[in-house]
Parts: sequence; C-alpha cells; structure tokens
Amino acid sequence: MIPLTLREVAAAVGGEVVPAAAADTVVSGAVETDSRQIEPGGVFVARVGESMDGHDFAAAALERGAALLVVERALDLDVPQVVVADGTLALAALAKEVVARVRTDGRLRVIGITGSNGKTTTKNLLREILGRVGPTVASHASFNNAVGGPMTMLRVQHDTEFLVAEMGASAAGDIARLVALAKPDVGVVLKVGLAHAGGFGSIEGTARAKSEMVTDLTESDVAVLNRDDPRVAAMAERTRARVAWFGLSADPREGGTSADDVDATASGTRFALVLPGGERRTVSFRVLGEHHVSNAMAAAAAATALGVDADTIVAGLEAVAKAERWRMEILATDPVTVINDAYNASPDSMAAALKTLVQVAPGRSVAVLGAMSELGESADEEHDRIGLLVVRLNVGQLVVVGPEARRIHLEATAQGSWDGESVYAETQEEAEALLEVLLRPGDTVLVKSSNAAGLRHLGDRLGARWGGAASCSP
Repeated sequence: MIPLTLREVAAAVGGEVVPAAAADTVVSGAVETDSRQIEPGGVFVARVGESMDGHDFAAAALERGAALLVVERALDLDVPQVVVADGTLALAALAKEVVARVRTDGRLRVIGITGSNGKTTTKNLLREILGRVGPTVASHASFNNAVGGPMTMLRVQHDTEFLVAEMGASAAGDIARLVALAKPDVGVVLKVGLAHAGGFGSIEGTARAKSEMVTDLTESDVAVLNRDDPRVAAMAERTRARVAWFGLSADPREGGTSADDVDATASGTRFALVLPGGERRTVSFRVLGEHHVSNAMAAAAAATALGVDADTIVAGLEAVAKAERWRMEILATDPVTVINDAYNASPDSMAAALKTLVQVAPGRSVAVLGAMSELGESADEEHDRIGLLVVRLNVGQLVVVGPEARRIHLEATAQGSWDGESVYAETQEEAEALLEVLLRPGDTVLVKSSNAAGLRHLGDRLGARWGGAASCSP
C-alpha cells in the first residue's frame, strides 16, 4: 500500500484511531485479511464472516509483525488500531482512496475485466503484455470479488502505470460496486454464459449484471466487447465509451481485433492475430485450448486501446504458458497426458474443455467430470446437455464423479449410438481406483469440475501418478 498516516486511513474508512496519539504514524505495508499472510509492517483487516471472525486472529497477525489492525471493536493488543463499523466496507473504502490518490499522479490506468468465462486468462495475458510497458499490478489468482478486488487495488504504488482488475459477480450490483472503487479506463466484457446463473435468475440477468462494467464509462474511456457474443455486443448500446470490438467476426477495417488460421494442438494454438487496420501477426500461443484464442483477442484489443504496439502484444501473448493453476494445466504427457481444468466449470467452459480434449488427443480421450455449481434451476438441464455432448463428441471414456454430477452419466449412457463407455463414482477415491484400472498408455485425460467439487486435487494426484517430474507445467 502507498504510505498513509493512520489519520488518513481513518478518514478514508470512516474510523477512529486507537490510541489517538498514534494518528500520525505512517503505514505502508501490504493489506491482508488472512493473518497467515501478514508480513512485518503489514495492515490486518479483521473481517467478520459467516463462519469466522477475523478478530480471533488479530493476535496472530500482531505476532507476524502487523503495524496496524483495522477492527470492528477495539482489542486489548499493543498495536495501533483503526476502529470501523464494518471491516469489509472499510477494505473497499481504503482501496478507493488509494486508487484515487495514485490516479492524481496522472499515470495510472485501470483495466477492468468481466465475463462468465476467461477473466483470469485474459488478466494474465494483459499482465504479461502491459508489464513490458510499465509497472503493472494485476489480480492474484481469481481475486475478483468484494474482498479480492479491493486487495488487488491496494497493491498499487505511486509508480504503477496499469491496474488490471478482474471484476466478478455472483449477483446484480457486484460489478458496479467494484467499478465504483476503480472506474476502468478500459472495460472488457468477454462472454455472457450460465456461470453463477443461480445468483442472477436467468441468462438475461447475467447479461444485465455484466453490462455494469461499461454503463458508467465515459466518452474518453474504451469498452472492449466481444462481437461474437450477441449479448455482449448489445452492450454497445448501453455505454458512452468508444467501443473496440474483438472476436472472429470483428472487422479489423473498422477498428476490431480478430483472428484466423487457427490451428490447435496439444502443445498450444497457432493463429494469425489481425489487429485494427488489418495488420497481421502470427502468434504461437502456448495456452491449451482453441477457446482461449478469444481471450487472446480480448487482451490484444485492450492493449491496442492503451497504445501498445503489435510487437509487444505478440511477445506478451507468446510468453504465457498456461491460463492459470488448475486451468487447462498439463500435468503429465507420458505415458498418459493429464489435463487438470478443475478450478471452475460452467456449461460453456465445460463444453470448450471437452472439445479441446477431443481435438488434441492423439489416442483415446478420457473425460473425468464433476458437478457444475451455481446453476440454479438450470442445473439438471445443463448437466444433461454435457452428457449428450460427451456422446456427440465421441469421447472414448467418461468417468463421472459425485452425486451432483450423476445426471451427466445417466444422459450419456442413455444414448445407444455411443461407442464409448461411462462409469459413475460416488467419491474421488472411487474414481481414482477406477482410473487406475481404466487408464492405459496413450490416453489423454481431462479432469473438469467446479471448484466446489474438488476434482482439482484428483487431477493433481493423477498428474503425479502418470507424469510426476515429467509435468510440462511452468
């Protein structure tokens, strides 16, 4: 965090300094809500959640060197404190203040990214591209909610030139609140799908929520929108910002960013990136999955809007070797290829991952699938669709894990024309035992589920079993 006195911190968050004599003390350490992450000089924000009270860990934060506690009640600890009404709201208010102060220097530009799929990949690509231009801060992992968003913003310093912030949502208004903390100069909307549909009520509700990224942009800002998604394309009518299109259907002659000559393999995807005006550059993209080309186009469009040249854009895209931990991550290649994509799952991302599996597998394709979470009333229908898609793609072997995903297995086995086979396992342990028997050299295995299903751990164990040190992950 930038250096601030406790008086300035208290003013920003509407709090009171305890003891008052410490008001002129300056803090500049990292802001954390997890006491285990505190480093000497850091600021610990004690949040009260549904199952934990951060105040219970304040002493541990002090032991690790916290210089300031932001608390909802004064604690009997020998360390300066700022007492606030709500720790989570105070975190957001402090982030807003820090971003505003850094912006007065005139250098910081904010890039906000939202969408049902692809936020983290696009963020990582932009971080690599923009980091070649100037000091860049980007969200860690998937820090994109009411806590993770502000924590990312609080990492900016006075010399930061770019803040790349994922802005996720589980309900209407979530993105608008993040935008209010750090209004983007460039707002990117990737896709509208059924991820978190249970919180939005419908896909139309999802579209309205995602449009919060661009509705408050000004005429001097840029809205980067996906021409290939009709719901995203319609957001052009909801923004005052200049629109920069990306997508296979975007027209470079009209300022769009597109791609063609796409060739996806197990080692990545090669494609021609077509920049605004028609300049073509060949990109050897190491991120697995043809669907990630859309994220590459989005990153290129945003970078172009920020004035980044083509050479830097291509170099940044080619430098990224994987989307993120547990996202299309290749953990083994010999004798069995293991792809762990079980950090998150929506109907769109599940379909894209299955298509990639079939596309890149030189031998038998094996899909190990768990549940897709937060789909609300659409859950049964969408799991059925995935079972049918497995059959249509002619996946060689299907292993479905967990009762919430069982409909995938039932739908696949109901299709009599399928040459493959489906088995059902109640638990990860059962699935692992089945795979020990089913897998054979030359197979390509995809492990895919929502984070809540926990199959990423099964994927890691399969990677260690079939590749271990042979993993090609960076």
